[in-house]
Formats: sequence, C-alpha cells, structure tokens
Amino acid sequence: MSAQPHRIDVHHHVFPVGYKEALADAGFAHVGGVAPPPWSDALSLEVMDKHGIEVAVGSVSAPGVHFGDDAKAASLARLCNEGSAELIQKHPGRFGGFAVLTLPDVDGALRELEYALDTLELDGVVLLASQPDGRYLGDPAFDELLAELDRRNAVAFIHPAIPASVKHIPVDIPVFAMEFTFDTTRAAFNLAYTGALERYPNIGFILSHAGGTVPYLAWRFSLTWLQDEELNKRAPRGGMHYLQQLYYDTALSANPHGLRSLIELVGPDRILFGSDYPFAPEPITGVTVQGVQAFDGFDDAARAQVERESALPLFPRIAKRLGGG
Repeated sequence: MSAQPHRIDVHHHVFPVGYKEALADAGFAHVGGVAPPPWSDALSLEVMDKHGIEVAVGSVSAPGVHFGDDAKAASLARLCNEGSAELIQKHPGRFGGFAVLTLPDVDGALRELEYALDTLELDGVVLLASQPDGRYLGDPAFDELLAELDRRNAVAFIHPAIPASVKHIPVDIPVFAMEFTFDTTRAAFNLAYTGALERYPNIGFILSHAGGTVPYLAWRFSLTWLQDEELNKRAPRGGMHYLQQLYYDTALSANPHGLRSLIELVGPDRILFGSDYPFAPEPITGVTVQGVQAFDGFDDAARAQVERESALPLFPRIAKRLGGG
C-alpha cells in the first residue's frame, strides 16, 4: 500500500540510543507482554513511506524512564529527549517528538520539561497514565506539573502503563490486550473527576487507543454528576463535557466497533491518526490506514481531519517545519 505521504502519526514509538539497554538493566524484558521490537529511523521511514505517513511524532513508550531512582531517571530522560531532538534534526519534516519526563519525580519532570520544550524545542510531552505506586494522572501530587503544562498550552500524549493492580488480578491475558485500555480510561476519568480538566483547560491531552474504553463508558461515567454535589463544584460542566475536550488517536482502534463509539462522543476534529508502530508491527499500520479509509462514518472531509488536519493546530512547530506556519 503506497500513498503520497500526508498523514500525521501521533502514536509512533522510538528507541533512542541507550534506551533499550536501560530497559534491560532495569529488568524489563517485555513491556505489556511484548518484547521491545526492532527499531531504527530507517525502519520507521520505510513504514511511513509505505503507508502515506508524512510525519511521525515519536514517543518513548511504557515503562518510561523512572525505575526507582530520581537521578537515573533524569539522566535517561535527558538521553531520550536529546535523541528525539537529533532525530528531528536529521530528518526535517518527517519526525516530531514528545518529551519523556521523570514522573513520579515532579521536580525533575519540571526541569526536564523546560529543557525539552525551550531548548530542544520538542512538540509536547508523553505522560504515563499511571505510576508504579498506583497513582493516576489527576492525583494532586502531579498538579504542579499540570499547572505548568497548562501555562504553556502544551500537548500531553497519555500512554498507558502496566497498572499496579495487575499483580492482584489473576488473569493471564497480555497487558497490552486489555489492561492498557483500562489504564488509559482510569487516567482520563480521574482527570475529569478530580477537577483537573476544569483547572487546567489549556492542555491538549491526547488519549492513546481511542481512549481505551472511554467512549463506551463515557455516559455511564457522567451519571456520577447526578448524585455528587462536591463533584459538581470541582467539575461543574459534567463528565461528558470534559471527555469531549480530549483528543483520541486511532492506534489499534481503527475498526467499526471502536470508531462508531468514538464518533458518538467526539467529532473528527478530536480524532488523530495513530499507528502504534513498532509495537504494532508494520502490517498493523496498514490495517489502521485501511480501517480509517474504509470507515463509513467518515466522509472525505472528516477523513482528512483525522489523518492530518486536526493535528496541525496542536503542533505549530511541526506545521512550521512543513511550511504551513
């Protein structure tokens, strides 16, 4: 399947030099039930060219960079973010980059955020939905970071992690197949329920994998506003409103079952193309492209929004590199 590159892929993982070695040293032979796959910029570009992807916004996937030591996390985050910046410089107009931060170390995350966005000029940040201690985005411990992201009108790509609850659930199903979707859902709901989305409305949150189970459960979740007076005080616009302000990518979700539910929640201006390459291997990128192309809920204009146009306002530096701003 070849096409003139035009798509913007907001869910595309990279492995900066040294990151796989750090994962191995920390004991991560698998991530969510999948071994870290082969990756290089050449392999990414080959897949991108084959499937009509003009720009891939690279991100480090779970488990991120913090494995229990703040100083080591800071060093690894710096290595990864400088590697992402070098990738962009090496291939102008083909790559963007989400900076990886040092959560749960908030002070370190704030320092790296400043360096990554102001010096390296990366395009946003990637945040794991949950931390190994079980805390989710929306926890007050992370408010200082969210306040700074809000001040900057930054884009934050939320990627699932291996939730702490997995060790208590005796179900032998790979994490990526089920628990990843629940992890994203919990983060999104917690951001709304704690009032974080009300307090920090200027962050462009992107949810992986069409929000996990968010579209299907959104209405049920919103019913909590009918019975909780305190919830209505801290998040007065209701659950559906907040969930409709988020962005959702198509990674591993470009099928009629997922997309039908998603477009009942948000319009195409809130849906972004995502491939999940290379954790989702090249044939799945093709399936994702075909799923978006074949979905009868998108007309040509909506499809253009999903594949490209909805992303451009979120990423002004990418738009500028493409000559559009």
